Amino acid sequence: MKNILLAIALTLGSAHVYADEVKTKEICKDVVGKDGKPIKNKDGSVKQECKTIKIHKKREGTEIPPAKK
Repeated sequence: MKNILLAIALTLGSAHVYADEVKTKEICKDVVGKDGKPIKNKDGSVKQECKTIKIHKKREGTEIPPAKK
């Protein structure tokens, strides 16, 4: 019984650590019509399409040696 409770506590504790690492960023780009020109709104501004993406922490690693030819 103690082993089960310990396993659950470790699982919940580690899930909390990984939740803090993920950050979000909003990326917007102009909407382009078939003719290649940007589409404008009624007020004259350029219409944009926005997406929210996740930004993950970049991991350090060892350098890959160049391939032998």
